[in-house]
Amino acid sequence: MTDFSHPSRRGLLAGLAVAPLAVAAPSAGARRPEPSALSAPSPARPPDGADGNGVLLRGADLILTMDPAVGEGPLGTLADADVLLRQGAIAAVGRRLSAPYGTRVLDMSGRIVMPGFVDVHNHLWQSSMRGGCSSQDLYGWLGACNRPTLAHIGAEDMYDFVRLSALDVLGAGVTTVVDWVHPIPFDTTERYVRALADTGLRFVYAMAQDVRQADLVPRAKRELLDPLPLASAQVAVHAQQSVLDPLRRFHEIARDMGVMFNSHVLEHPGDRADDPIGALRTIGALGPDLLLNHAIHLTDEEIDRLADHDVRVAHCPLSNMRLASGIMRLPELHARGVKAGLGQDGGSNDTSDMFALMKAAVGLQRALHRDAAIHPGIPEVLRMATLGGAECIGLADRVGSLTPGKRADVIVIDPAALNFAPRTDWTGQIVLNGYPSNISHVFVDGRLRKDRGALVDVDVPSVVRRAERAASRLRAAA
Repeated sequence: MTDFSHPSRRGLLAGLAVAPLAVAAPSAGARRPEPSALSAPSPARPPDGADGNGVLLRGADLILTMDPAVGEGPLGTLADADVLLRQGAIAAVGRRLSAPYGTRVLDMSGRIVMPGFVDVHNHLWQSSMRGGCSSQDLYGWLGACNRPTLAHIGAEDMYDFVRLSALDVLGAGVTTVVDWVHPIPFDTTERYVRALADTGLRFVYAMAQDVRQADLVPRAKRELLDPLPLASAQVAVHAQQSVLDPLRRFHEIARDMGVMFNSHVLEHPGDRADDPIGALRTIGALGPDLLLNHAIHLTDEEIDRLADHDVRVAHCPLSNMRLASGIMRLPELHARGVKAGLGQDGGSNDTSDMFALMKAAVGLQRALHRDAAIHPGIPEVLRMATLGGAECIGLADRVGSLTPGKRADVIVIDPAALNFAPRTDWTGQIVLNGYPSNISHVFVDGRLRKDRGALVDVDVPSVVRRAERAASRLRAAA
């Protein structure tokens, strides 16, 4: 897989039309219409071939398109503009867009519209042990929480844990998640994938497996993932010199499947003994189809090698802080042109808050270097959380920016809240002041998944009750 740069043309901004809506805008001082209330479809007769579907996000105070060809500056910003979603895609971005026949209109005045967040590294099943082993480092947490917990989760309980955390990340504005899944039985894999699919998330299932059951990886892709339009696959491993033959086997499977190879590397100083970068180099895995998670304890030579081969990295600052793992050398990686995205990292992160993740990514480097200008700054971390993440996982041709033609994965932020107001610098405030509760609307592939701050068609108390019952069974089995 390779990244594709999706071309943008200013002539496409207004896309279908730039004429104003037939319905007059509210007069000054008039009460703002409830933004969740979808207008009636346009009564105009549709042109031949029109599908009559779509949503127009009308009059957003600020749009961060993440595409400099669509808006201004590195984040492609537009003020007082619209976004038209049709057939699951971004149809147009610009000012005074018309609403084609059948289009529903959402009033976005006073709001911020941007691409959905891309979480490039998570373990959603680990909601089963949130807050656990809170005094342990990585190795202690793996031994006391991770391994014993996974061993006692059956297929149905796995569904409930994954659905809980998948809905949590969706509500927090994540529209694409890479879920690195430890080896589990195939019937549990089926329920895991079903839980992800049932939420409406776009997801990448990064499947690890014992080499003796390596055939389950292509089977899962073929039978479970390929039929789902929002799903894709990766092959997940723990790279070590001591397991070169299995590592080589799984890399061959990834190449045969045409998917990315995804490995944890150098999360703990003790991982140096495994020489994971050397192992990946030995099997010929270094390249743009390789995603490395954590990659904290890299040497200068290894950073150069990753850059030379266009390897991608997942930065998980909150998890790394929690487990006392260290701080990624993000400025050095950036200086060498290494693509980086942000990851929550499951149960050792304890939250699905992408705002907190962005703020930690900025703050850790400033504290370490005592330099407020160090990478990443506010624009850079916003890009890491969206288009940068999509680049890391080979999906930048589909998601990560509000570029006409890409899939309509869009979030709306309502800054009229105690934690966000008053307006000063909204771009900075997204990172420094934002909470998941500020996410008012979430669209995935053009479908509304969160509306007025509530997940659509989700019985949240029932989801929580089911997860609590699963946790009770887990405690009883321990």
